[in-house]
Amino acid sequence: MVHAAGLKTGAPGYCNPASDPYNPPMRLVLLAFLALVSFASAEHLILTGGPALRKWEDLRVPRDQHDRWWANFIRASTLRMVEIRQAYGENAPIVWIVYRPTYTTRGKEDSQPYTTWIADLARKRSVSLVWVDSSPGVISAINSRPRGSVQTFDYFGHSNRHCFMLDYSGAIMGSCTVWLHERDLGKIRGSIFAKDAYCKSWGCHTAESMSKVWKSQFGHKLEGAMGKTDYTVVGQGKMPVGEGWVR
Repeated sequence: MVHAAGLKTGAPGYCNPASDPYNPPMRLVLLAFLALVSFASAEHLILTGGPALRKWEDLRVPRDQHDRWWANFIRASTLRMVEIRQAYGENAPIVWIVYRPTYTTRGKEDSQPYTTWIADLARKRSVSLVWVDSSPGVISAINSRPRGSVQTFDYFGHSNRHCFMLDYSGAIMGSCTVWLHERDLGKIRGSIFAKDAYCKSWGCHTAESMSKVWKSQFGHKLEGAMGKTDYTVVGQGKMPVGEGWVR
């Protein structure tokens, strides 16, 4: 068999493209390219709920006043950003979805521009800030992520065993009007998650039910707490403490 170069197969000077280490098969080149694209498009998603209003917390007995600092969930989110950049590189893309209404109303209560401060934090840390105002808005923001892009997912906020409560004690004392319920997970595109995505809820009680539904829906484990989580340590630069983390 004679090739275009005029050399017979096996003749001195003939190189088989399939075995040439300097000319790898196109299939390997394509796989390497796809892996590179996948790595380049990987991102980290953080969902942050809002704080309680002071007027509601002030009506509780002191031992039940557990959400007085406006920035509990914000500070925890920024601490997680540091962890992500340490683990995945200083330029790792982070998308920060924040429930805005209670930061607006709590800001009015405290006479402080909390939403402006949050936007400043996002710029300082070079993260993409996405404000949301409703449950459908949360689902839409999550679904907007590209296919296979979400490498890590973290939730910071109030929760119970069945849902992420984005505005607990925001509009009504001791109640939630905006949430992401385990029954709503079917509305989220599971294809946004990378094959080895790591997911965690830093809210209370998630592992008691929602984690199981998450795993069933997306095929990825959602690490969560059995019992309560404590955010009092975030002011000391430490991540929230759980009574028992379960995947």
